[in-house]
Amino acid sequence: MRILVIEDEEKLAKSLVAGFTKSGYAADYVLNGEEGRRRIELYGKDYDCVTLDLMLPGMDGFEVCKTVREHGATVPIIVLAARDTAEDKVRALDSGCDDYLAKPFSFEELLARVRALLRRPHDVLPGVLAAKGIVLTPAKHEVHKDGKRIDLTLKEFELLYYLMRQPGKVLSREDIYLHLWDFASNSMSNIIDVHVKNLRKKIGDHSDDEKIVETVRGVGYRFQE
Repeated sequence: MRILVIEDEEKLAKSLVAGFTKSGYAADYVLNGEEGRRRIELYGKDYDCVTLDLMLPGMDGFEVCKTVREHGATVPIIVLAARDTAEDKVRALDSGCDDYLAKPFSFEELLARVRALLRRPHDVLPGVLAAKGIVLTPAKHEVHKDGKRIDLTLKEFELLYYLMRQPGKVLSREDIYLHLWDFASNSMSNIIDVHVKNLRKKIGDHSDDEKIVETVRGVGYRFQE
């Protein structure tokens, strides 16, 4: 699980990241509203929850929440606010936040609220993905090609799942890397290309004329529709 912390007080931001990391989550932080908005709009699907301060420089938390919701972001957002007025709570909820926690707060309570939000179903994903003779069943963690079961590593399975969920869409190497690997990992170097090569070999993607997983030169990869 990955959490994004949007907080302009760097000391508090680092403290929250440290607490989430200690509790088993991957966490990142940004220090202003505009960067938070950008991160959610570009990489929202890679986060499971966002904590959002209201009093941010430039774009405040209300505007961040309203803007990302208008652009279709569904990631759960918990507002962390210095003020605890009914007006602020109503405005934050109307802007699209999922929960509101007034400062100061105990980290244990914040964790409990994060866990509660993560238990809610947000995106309805298909039970089975099927295309190009490939059948992927997420719940069973199984992949079949033309009726024959294929054994994939965890990362190969996640890579294929990510590509098949967005057929026809070009996914950049950066998108793939940020979705499948932690932000704190080392440079992606050629790790994605190596995984794609191994995945192609296992699913029998040998044709040069019509690849199942197509290379889009200089950009990334696309699962053919």
